[in-house]
Amino acid sequence: MVAGPFLDSPFSRVCWLLVFFITLEVLLTGSSWSCPSRCNCSSQDRSVFCIRQHLTTVPGGIPPDAELLDLSKNRLRTLQQGMFSRLQPLKELDLSENIISNIEPGAFNSLKKLMILRLKSNQLKIVPPGIFTGLPNLTVLDISENKIVIFLDHSFKDLFNLRRLEAGDNHLVFISPQAFSGLVRLQQLTLEKCNLTGVPQLALAQLQNLVELRFRVLNISVLHNYAFQRLHRLNLLEINRWPFLTMLEPRSLFGLNLTSLSITKCNLSTVPYEALRHLVYLRYLDLSHNPISMIHGKRLRDLLHLQEFHLTGGRLATIATSAFQGLNYFRLLNVSGNALRTLEEGVFHSVGNLEILRLDRNPLACDCRLLWIIRRRRRLNFGGQQPTCASPTMVKGKVFKDFSDVLLPSHFTCRKSKIPDKTPRQVSVEEGGKATLSCKGEGDPHPTIYWVSPHNIRLDSRHKGRMRVLADGTLVIDYALVQDSGAYQCVASNVAGNDTLMVHLRVSNPYAQFSNDSFPFFNSSIFNSSEAFQTPLINVGTLVGVLAMGFLPFLSSVTVCFIFIFFWSKSKGKVKHHATFEFVPHYPQESWNKPRSSGSGSKFAMKLM
Repeated sequence: MVAGPFLDSPFSRVCWLLVFFITLEVLLTGSSWSCPSRCNCSSQDRSVFCIRQHLTTVPGGIPPDAELLDLSKNRLRTLQQGMFSRLQPLKELDLSENIISNIEPGAFNSLKKLMILRLKSNQLKIVPPGIFTGLPNLTVLDISENKIVIFLDHSFKDLFNLRRLEAGDNHLVFISPQAFSGLVRLQQLTLEKCNLTGVPQLALAQLQNLVELRFRVLNISVLHNYAFQRLHRLNLLEINRWPFLTMLEPRSLFGLNLTSLSITKCNLSTVPYEALRHLVYLRYLDLSHNPISMIHGKRLRDLLHLQEFHLTGGRLATIATSAFQGLNYFRLLNVSGNALRTLEEGVFHSVGNLEILRLDRNPLACDCRLLWIIRRRRRLNFGGQQPTCASPTMVKGKVFKDFSDVLLPSHFTCRKSKIPDKTPRQVSVEEGGKATLSCKGEGDPHPTIYWVSPHNIRLDSRHKGRMRVLADGTLVIDYALVQDSGAYQCVASNVAGNDTLMVHLRVSNPYAQFSNDSFPFFNSSIFNSSEAFQTPLINVGTLVGVLAMGFLPFLSSVTVCFIFIFFWSKSKGKVKHHATFEFVPHYPQESWNKPRSSGSGSKFAMKLM
């Protein structure tokens, strides 16, 4: 009797409706997420995972509202048109590690909402135009690790929303100039392990919104001028593992406004200063694993915003004073794993800004040049790798953190340069010979030797040409000339001071005496002596001899000419030696009208002698 009124009440009707809708939702949900037998599904994430199931086609029974479908590591060979027509809500599709070699045009036509498509590690050999049509919202495309040989014109023309393209580890030999046309919003591009022999300049010029560009494992030997035209928005450029890259042409990076540049695991022997100098917004520079031996002073000062410099695993032996001069924002230097023996405080614009310093795995000489680091070791971050002393013997193997705040007098000291043998020296050599000027210095640290020529030119180990300084400080002059004569100054220099030695070089002309004896009247001394005009300049006998030597050939030549003329005239026969001339005599103007006699003298005869 009680149940009837309760069921008829408004409250009971609401309860029954709630139960009905809950049951209906459960039934509908269960039916829509009836997962395929070989797959794992997650209704909460709307994901279907059919990984490594030996599938040769898309399995049936996939929930029609699935947003992620993973078919990686299967046996799919061909993608036919309409294969995904029932999966319109898909946002991510993973087809990696199949054996797909053919994609029919229109295969993805129904996937209007798809944002991520992965085709990595398949058997694709070509990307014909049209296979990516119907993907207006695609933002990430991965076609790496295929066998693609060429990108044809307009291969990606319909992907106008694509932001990231992974195309590395293919067999690419050529990228057509219009291959990337249509990728108006592409921001990230990766090309690696290809057979490209040059940067595809014309193709890259289509990507005017590109922000990050990564080139890895390529066989390019020179980065030519204007390699990256029109990429005005590019911020990050990564060049990695180009084993044949030996140089960057001066304007190779022209037009770029990079903030990050990495040129690693290449074959650069010097820092490409000219190519870098216009990158005034550069903050991060990595030249690690290149055979670079020196960072020169004041050559990086145009990189006004540089904050980090990395050069690890190279052959770096010297960082010159003022190497980072003018870099107000410089805070990190990583030069671990090189051949550095020291790092002087004068290298930096301001050590107060320095936060991180990586010096580990270098043969550091712990002398006065490194004392500034010891004093700041509490504030400096060594990146978890403490620097270690390699010399002198008393502190070999000791890490910087183990030194006490009160240093012993024998630690971190230097001894001024000294040239032990200061005996005045003179070197004589004949012109054309080799001159050797020796000079040896000692000190702690061991001093560097350079020379100053009589013309005030500095000669050191970097000087190339006839004059060169050997590693032991010896100055060698190949093919010495008379004008090389003079006083040469040897300078032994280290951080504690300098010492000098003068060596005089005399280069003589071995032919000068022979010339003076043979031709005394050409002796140059007559022009330099005050007695030149007090003595006869020319010997009389010599003068007679010279005149005779000159007159006889002249007389012979004249005789021959006369004989020739005589015989020539004889060959012409008898010559007439008389001639008659007629002429009109000149009269004054007033006598022009007077009659003249016919016998007036208008003719005369002349005899030619």
